[in-house]
Amino acid sequence: MLQQKCATFVAAVGLVAAVGCGQTDAGITTTVQTKMAADDTVKAYQIDVDTRNGVVTLKGDVDTMAAKTQAVRIARETDGVRDVIDQLQVTETAATGGVLEPENQPAEQEGRDAAGRLQEGARDLGNRVGDAANRAGAAVSDAAITSAVKAKFLADTTVRGLNIDVDTKAGVVVLNGTVSSRKEADRAVMLARNTEGVDHVVDNLKIVR
Repeated sequence: MLQQKCATFVAAVGLVAAVGCGQTDAGITTTVQTKMAADDTVKAYQIDVDTRNGVVTLKGDVDTMAAKTQAVRIARETDGVRDVIDQLQVTETAATGGVLEPENQPAEQEGRDAAGRLQEGARDLGNRVGDAANRAGAAVSDAAITSAVKAKFLADTTVRGLNIDVDTKAGVVVLNGTVSSRKEADRAVMLARNTEGVDHVVDNLKIVR
């Protein structure tokens, strides 16, 4: 009986260890932040993501209820996430019926402001990914490399990051997608090559004018 209990205990410990190694909290946080930065509905630069034991906590302000719902959905559908704690606040200033006058807030200016804020948030995400890798003091994982490269693309004014797919295996980054010029392709390759942990970059980008 004692041997059976010991065997059961060892098996349970092994199961917990296997589950815990599947996805680290830092990896989950990085993945959620990257997915939010690439999402058109969510303003990732306003959202703080914290993960502990697979439980993701979202804090900060969003502009609309749609952004709040989308942020929670993105976090909940990320691999390794056991639960999501939603502490987001909706700070929607545009009331129904149109309080903002078109001449005071042109749509074109709003678009430029939103793009600028997205780039700033993506740049900050890239810095945090690098800092996390440095604190770990270990080899950068393929998932972390992919997230860092995507964040760099989103923060760059030359590269259209949403049109480029990034895949990393054993430190080799493969870029697929479309660009508008050779200059944009070269810039994307350079950003990927200068990312920590990258050994080689395969350029499969297609130029579509």
